[in-house]
Amino acid sequence: MTDTGSGADEIDTSKPHSARMYDFYLGGKDSYPADWEAAEKVIALFPRIKEGARTNREFMHRSSRMLAQQGIRQFLDIGTGIPTEPNLHQIVQETVPDAHVVYVDFDPIVLRHAEALLGGTPEGRTAYVQADVREPAKIIAAAREHLDFTQPVALSMVALMHFVSDEFDPYGIVAELLAPLAPGSALVLSHVTGDFEPATWERIVQIYRAAGTPAQVRSHAEVTRFFDGLELVEPGVVVATAWHPELGELSSDDAQVQLYVGVARK
Repeated sequence: MTDTGSGADEIDTSKPHSARMYDFYLGGKDSYPADWEAAEKVIALFPRIKEGARTNREFMHRSSRMLAQQGIRQFLDIGTGIPTEPNLHQIVQETVPDAHVVYVDFDPIVLRHAEALLGGTPEGRTAYVQADVREPAKIIAAAREHLDFTQPVALSMVALMHFVSDEFDPYGIVAELLAPLAPGSALVLSHVTGDFEPATWERIVQIYRAAGTPAQVRSHAEVTRFFDGLELVEPGVVVATAWHPELGELSSDDAQVQLYVGVARK
């Protein structure tokens, strides 16, 4: 296990947290009354949020498995969240037993559960880094201890960047994380959109911001911009249910799942 020493070592249960709310949507147990209260407000506005969380998780499984099958053996997963089986390393090491996976998250509750992220195959390797996505240089420096940056790396940023509002330069962050990665690397990204129900999502954003999370939903064009300079894998940036449903693990056919996803190669 690697800890970058962010200093965020105490869990504040008095305020809702996005990772614990997401765990609640997925039916997990690692949340507290403040998280339940905020999550229930979101559910009241958008009852399909739990379905959306499952759909997002299933996209991560499909995309990661596909990249492993295509030969990528290194994965950098930022915004890991509270472990929910199967975790990314379990998915990719089924295909590539010697895959190396580095998990990154800033929430100390994720650190407390990091043992679940550090198992894996005897041939493979997993590590955990405690860092904020808004510190890309720190993440890259820590990841270099575990990954070979002369070989392709899959950068996974699933359900993360809608918690990085524009004042933090989200596009610059993604570009800085991609810059040192070798040709053949990939970006896997999913992002909530307000394109279909803008008024509802503006109210949901306010719930998160009231809890101290700088949330921001984005349009199709704004999500697509994260992939600038990369070669998008077909079918491009689409709603999650439209991204390679033939690969399985798709519990919903909602054509307006409120979540854009994409995979692209460097």
